[in-house]
Amino acid sequence: MRAPRSVRDADIAGKRMLVRSDLNVPLEEGRVADDTRIRASLPTLRLLLERNAAEVTVCSHLGRPKGEDPALSIRPVADRLRELLPDDRVRVLENTRFNPGETKNDPRFARELADDNELFVQDAFGSVHRAHASTVGVAQLLLTYAGLLLERELTELGKLLGEVQRPFVLISGGAKVEDKLGVLKNLGGKADSVLVGGKMAEEIRTNNPLPFDVVLPVDVVAASEFAADAETKVVPYDALPHGWLGLDIGPETRELFTQRISEARTIFWNGPMGVFEWPRFGEGTRAVAEAVASSDGYSVVGGADSARALGELGLADEVSWVSTGGGAALELLEGKELPGVAVIPERT
Repeated sequence: MRAPRSVRDADIAGKRMLVRSDLNVPLEEGRVADDTRIRASLPTLRLLLERNAAEVTVCSHLGRPKGEDPALSIRPVADRLRELLPDDRVRVLENTRFNPGETKNDPRFARELADDNELFVQDAFGSVHRAHASTVGVAQLLLTYAGLLLERELTELGKLLGEVQRPFVLISGGAKVEDKLGVLKNLGGKADSVLVGGKMAEEIRTNNPLPFDVVLPVDVVAASEFAADAETKVVPYDALPHGWLGLDIGPETRELFTQRISEARTIFWNGPMGVFEWPRFGEGTRAVAEAVASSDGYSVVGGADSARALGELGLADEVSWVSTGGGAALELLEGKELPGVAVIPERT
């Protein structure tokens, strides 16, 4: 994997810096509900300040607004960043997606972002799979470097693409089946075990789109309807009653999956095992999270739901790497080129 030019090698003193960070965080009642991504952006920003940057202008998108939506203003995020990094040299621009030119990679909007800045630092790993004005357009106008978070993401995820310690266990779940089949096809062939839960398991059991064997659930926690308080029972996976829904892996599957994970020396996990937001259907995801966290091997967790589950269980610090990028991580591991990385010159 190519290594992009690093901000560590940039001449920063006295320069006006534009930084693309990933500040796309959840908001609740106008306040930041989870500042994980904000905190992940801090090492690069601190490096720039410590090396005497004259100004640091941070830009990011937030959500998917249709025009200028006050509910998705980046101001609460900027306020939280200032609390964590109180330095007058740092300013945060309004949500880049308020401008329709952002997602179109409009040269005029890219120029607007670039004006008055001398260097550009790309640190938003969660957005580098998109060819937008703030990820690609600006990099074509300014001397561009990879930030510390982007570097680390490429390094840690890149380890899964090379030679790995075995057994290598790949765990996949969640509802976005199409997004994950590419990763399964690219990595699954080199894995010793591919454990599949959630809606992914239904798709594979029905259509079998993969050219290798996978470990599917043997039992599920079935619900009479899609509701947190629905009637439930544990049934064999191939004997789900008509009209009932499998909303979590069952106890036999949890034991099977945790045993495979405990034997692993390399692990990649993306996607919950059920509707973990509802406690009655969260035991499968909890079991997988605890098994991954207990492993002595190299473990990488990607995807917002898996990362959220780890965080809620207090286990985020127990794995080797928790990726901040959902789609970007999947596309990298699928073997795709990431536009926001490709535009950065290679490190020499």
